[in-house]
Order: sequence, then structure tokens, then C-alpha cells
Amino acid sequence: MHPREEALAALAKACEVSGGSDADAVDGIVPDYVARPDSVESAAEVMRAAAERGLRVVPRGAGTKLDWGSPPAGVDLVVDTGRLDRVLEHAAGDLVVRVQSGLTLGRLQVALAAHGQELALDEPVLGSTVGGMLATGTSGPRRLLHGGPRDLLIGITVVRADGMIARSGGKVVKNVAGYDLGKLFTGSYGTLGLIVEAIFRLHPLPAASQVVTWTAPDEGAAHERLQALLHSQLVPAAVEIDRPAPDAPIAIGVLLEGVAEGVTTRAEAAARLLGNGFGGADGAEVGTKPPAWWGRHPTDPDGVLVKLAAEVSALPHLLAAVARAARSAGLTPAVRGSAGGLLHVGLPVGTEPAAAAEFLAVLRPAVARHDGSAVVLHAPRAVRDAVDVWGPVPALGLMGRLKDQFDPQHRLAPGRFVGGI
Repeated sequence: MHPREEALAALAKACEVSGGSDADAVDGIVPDYVARPDSVESAAEVMRAAAERGLRVVPRGAGTKLDWGSPPAGVDLVVDTGRLDRVLEHAAGDLVVRVQSGLTLGRLQVALAAHGQELALDEPVLGSTVGGMLATGTSGPRRLLHGGPRDLLIGITVVRADGMIARSGGKVVKNVAGYDLGKLFTGSYGTLGLIVEAIFRLHPLPAASQVVTWTAPDEGAAHERLQALLHSQLVPAAVEIDRPAPDAPIAIGVLLEGVAEGVTTRAEAAARLLGNGFGGADGAEVGTKPPAWWGRHPTDPDGVLVKLAAEVSALPHLLAAVARAARSAGLTPAVRGSAGGLLHVGLPVGTEPAAAAEFLAVLRPAVARHDGSAVVLHAPRAVRDAVDVWGPVPALGLMGRLKDQFDPQHRLAPGRFVGGI
């Protein structure tokens, strides 16, 4: 039997398998095979078969972020988690849910809302699955109050490169080699193993919510008012900013959640803090719906998206650094994100690779002075070939050792993560 046919037959013993097509391409690389397991056990069998044949494997959820990070060095097998799409257990009284990784966040929230609960994570990329959200570590506006995926994740089940099933946290008695698998696998881009199940801590749906909006003329004014807000006792669920161009005014949105009466009082207080007089000429506005830009990345799929992470107090410095880098590179980027220390910068569609490289060269040293980082999440292939997508990573040595332990042959999403991991 031909090796390709033999591999296909071995994979097909585990689950539904087909040949790869252009629609299955990972960053332009068409895989030989696509496997669609429908249980943890079949996923483990697929991974074992792949290990025996040395196949390079890339996990896929909804495919919304397959072009994030670095292009993989190669793809022989895509493991599609689309059939792993169930809510396995919802302990409503304990505010805990166990789900399969291929379930979309939208479907999960609908199921939880029927019980008056929610997973307090937003969906900046529509259609994302639970596994994809964990693998890329994405989160939205309410990270300010509730944290990101790793903060709400209390248990995880993964399939290692060799097909071994490993569980950590949640209701599980046994941990694996002392590792907190949830924290390790969140943001690992599929390079350590296949996420198949997750257990999350939930929150009750808020009885009411209001959004306060205000426009600051510059970085200094935005920082001054936001610091007053963040150090107040108003406890916003989210504080987001939007700046469509480096020298443009800065739109600010504040989300407040809770019981109706309390939310109204807090919203009016937030408006006074931001606008120097509720309802005045310099006043803020209170409404029930967030602005159109809320919770969305400031670029389209053909643009360049850069994630900036730094300490909360660095906000005005980050905005100023973006403006300086933009002038140096001759670009007009938009900035959007959380006043809690995570911003996204969108470079215009058609940005030349040399301009993107110049922008990052000026931006990254400025961000590093505030213990921050600038990572290119997605960009056209020509731009990613011209820049260091990840930038300097102090913990690269440790990350490499973890990769060696979890995936000794470096077959899982090879080259997709930091430092070619």
C-alpha cells in the first residue's frame, strides 16, 4: 500500500478523515489529511496514528485565527474539532460548565443564558470556538473585571502529541507532572497538544448594564480621567478606548453592570468623573448600548493587527509611542482596546512590508520600557516574512524546554509560535 493510502487508512480507523483541499489550507499550506474526531478517545487515536507516522499536526476550530502568528513550517494533518461541540455538564448551582473545545462561544452563551448565567468572556473574533479562544488566548473588553481565558478556566483536557490524554484542574483528582495545563495551553497556538475539553467558572447574567461614553481631546486628558475612574469605587466591567488615527481625539467607553438602581447611580457618577459635569458641554453620555466599535479589532482580515500589552499606567505612553512610530513609518494606524493594559493597533490595508517593519522597530523599544510587548497577530504573508512577528521574548528558553517535553519531535503546529516553536 502506498504510504499516503496507509496513513489515510490508519487515521480513518479513529474517525472521519478526508484528503485536504484548498479550503483546509493553513496559512496557504494545504494539508494531506483532515481528521474530524467526535470524542476524546477518537481524538487520542488520531494523534497516536499521526505520531506513529511522524505527521505534522495543526488543530483547527472554526478556522477564524489560523492565519495568526507565524506560518507553520509544514502541515500534514489538520485535526478539526468541529464535531466536538457539546456542553457536557452544566452545574448551574456551582456556576461551573464543562464543554468540548469545538463548541462556539456564541452557542455556549446561548445555552448558559437560558439558566441566567454566562461565561464572562467577550468574542472579539466572531464565530470563535472555545478551543480556538484558549489556544490563542483571546479576550475582549470585560477582561478588566473578570480577567482573560486563563483566569476563568478551572480545568482542561488535552491530547498530547503521542496520543496520551491528560487532564488538569476542575473536578480532576490527578494533575500531570505538576503542570497547570490550563495556563500552559492558553495562548500556546496548538504547539503543545490538542485541547479537547474545558471547564469554566461562570457568572450570573447582570440584571442591568449601562455604557458611559466620552471623548478625550488627547492622551493626557484620557489618562487623567481614566485613572480617576479606575481608582474610584465604581468597579466598571470594562473600559475601552478607540482612536481612529494617531492625532485624533480618543473615544472612551465604560461598561457598568449590576442591579438596575445601582448601575444607574454608578453610571451617572462615572459620567461626572469623565465629563466634568454630567450633561454639560464637556459632559459624557449614558446609554444602554455600547458604541459600534466596542469589542472589535481595529482592522479587517487583510490588514495588519498588532497587540500591545503593558502595565495599566502606560496607556498615554503607548498611545504616544504609536503616534511616533506612525510618523516614522508614514502610516495612519487605528488603536482600540482596554484601558486595562491591552490595546490593538490596526495598520491600513496595503501597508508595505518595509513600513510595517519600521513601525515595529520604533514601537517595540518604547513599549519595552513599560515592561510591555508588541506582537503581530495577523498580517499579509509578505509583511510577516519581513518582520519578527513575536518580538523579543525573555522566557523563550523556558518555552523551548516545555515544547521539547510536550512535543519532542516538534510536530505540532511547527514553527507557528514564538522563536519557531
